[in-house]
Amino acid sequence: MRLRVDLLPHGTYPDVVVVIDVLRATTTAVTYLERGADALLLTATPEVALALRDGAPEGSPYLLGGERGGLPIPGFDFGNSPAEAAGQNFTGKTVVMNTTNGTGAAHTAARTGKHIFLAALTNAHAAARRARATATEEIAIVCAGTDSHVGLEDVYAAGVLAEYLLAMGEFTVDDGARIALTVRRNGGNPLEALSSSGHGQHLSRLGLGEDVRFAAGLSTSTLVPTLVPGEGAPEGTLRFTAG
Repeated sequence: MRLRVDLLPHGTYPDVVVVIDVLRATTTAVTYLERGADALLLTATPEVALALRDGAPEGSPYLLGGERGGLPIPGFDFGNSPAEAAGQNFTGKTVVMNTTNGTGAAHTAARTGKHIFLAALTNAHAAARRARATATEEIAIVCAGTDSHVGLEDVYAAGVLAEYLLAMGEFTVDDGARIALTVRRNGGNPLEALSSSGHGQHLSRLGLGEDVRFAAGLSTSTLVPTLVPGEGAPEGTLRFTAG
């Protein structure tokens, strides 16, 4: 079994793909489903999300969540805050998400991957177990990064998953996995790693330090957002449900 870590999304994926955007899309995605959302629709652009809601009949279950540069997108119902989402009840709702980095990484992975999962520190061990149980040849952990640059927080989280996977069995690892493991072993505790990252500092400057603290919670959830291909997903979206 191969274990691969892509520090940014690229290439093709023959088997299982685990997409990570710790600050904050995948952390928020886990939280939406934890708080009762029926499904998540990850869109390719904000315009797809807005058109989906605007074209729906009155009383539709769609709520829009997303950000650009860390700030809520105009016209959306929510930003991309896991701390905010944790205080809401999304029962009976479908959350339509679009973010600067994470939703795009998921779309890249879904072009070729057979099984797509979303992972964060909050569900790291559950996501690793699901990936290991599903994969037949390769697990690719894909870091979303920030504005096409490698993000320390995502690489650290990839190292957490890789460390746990290696404890479960034998893998052939690539250099990306070795880098992630090195960052994990030398990066301090999760809050230290996230707080010291460039994006973590950016969010703190925006007054969103609580999101950084929330995202640093290690394995607080057993829920793994799982792509459901071809079932109830409008054009231009990826549909994830609780796994």
